[in-house]
Amino acid sequence: AVILDVRHQGDFAKGHIPRSIFIGLDGSFAPWVGALIADIKQPILLVTEEGREEEAITRLSRVGFDNTLGYLKGGFESWKKAAKEYDTVHSITAEQFKKELAENKQPVFDVRKKSEYLSEHVLDANNTPLDFLNDHLAEFPDTPFFIHCAGGYRSMIAASILKSRGIHNLIDVKGGFKAIREAGVAVSEFVCPSTL
Repeated sequence: AVILDVRHQGDFAKGHIPRSIFIGLDGSFAPWVGALIADIKQPILLVTEEGREEEAITRLSRVGFDNTLGYLKGGFESWKKAAKEYDTVHSITAEQFKKELAENKQPVFDVRKKSEYLSEHVLDANNTPLDFLNDHLAEFPDTPFFIHCAGGYRSMIAASILKSRGIHNLIDVKGGFKAIREAGVAVSEFVCPSTL
C-alpha cells in the first residue's frame, strides 16, 4: 500500500511516516494523485488532519481511486505519541536559500513545468518537472541540493517522492519561486509564456 499524506505541506515537512508520499488536499489534489499514482487499484492508506478523513476518501474515489484501505486514527500525532520513527523534510526560507546559494553553489532543481521554467528561473537551475520526476532520479547528486516549485506545494510532493526513493540530501525552499524572486535571487530574464 502507498501511505498517502494529505495534510498541509508545512506539517508534512515537520514530520511524516517514512516513505509516505505527500499530496495535500489543499492543492491540486486530484490531478496530482492521477498523475503520480499510476494504478487506480493501488491500495492506499491515508494520513489526514483529524476530521478530513472522509473528504480525502471521497475526493480519491471521484478520480477512480476506490482502494483506500483506511486511515491513521488520530492522525500523525498518534504516530508520534506511539514513539514510532518519523522523517522530516529540511526546509529553508528564500532568504536562507539566497545566502546558502551564494556561499556553497549547490545545485538547484526546479520541479515546475517546462513552460514555467522557460518563462523565468533561478540561474543555472535544472528543470526536472514533477510529472517526470522518476525519469530524472539519476540526475540528483549525493551531495546536498535545493528543490523548489512555484509556491511550495509541488516541491514538497517531489521531496516526498525523492525521500521514498532513498534520496534524503534535499533542501526544500519554502514559498517556491515567488519567494525566491522576492528575496532578490538572480533569475533569468522574463519571457512571456505566450511567446514560448
